[in-house]
Amino acid sequence: MSLAYGAALIVSLAGMLALDLRHRLLLAGGLVRGAAVLAGGVAFFVVWDLVGIGAGVFFRGQTPYMSGLLVARELPVEELLFLTFLSYLTMNLYLASARWFVARRERGPR
Repeated sequence: MSLAYGAALIVSLAGMLALDLRHRLLLAGGLVRGAAVLAGGVAFFVVWDLVGIGAGVFFRGQTPYMSGLLVARELPVEELLFLTFLSYLTMNLYLASARWFVARRERGPR
């Protein structure tokens, strides 16, 4: 059993949190609202995965870097970390780019 992939995902999540706190994006912009949005995104992708697993489309990959622990059939615990990272990254990118476009529009033409 290896925890390398899970550890890499946790480090990546810590990086997302640091960027979030530094630039006051998702969670730092409103903890309860941000956590609800993040949980909704993760829930959407977990349901997506479960439907894909049930349809026989998604399968658990075998690598020496994963723990081997499953949350459900064909759903490794690392997938939950990955889906959390993916959702958090997407929300942070959306908020940062929206803020950038607003600031650019307010500056006006060069």
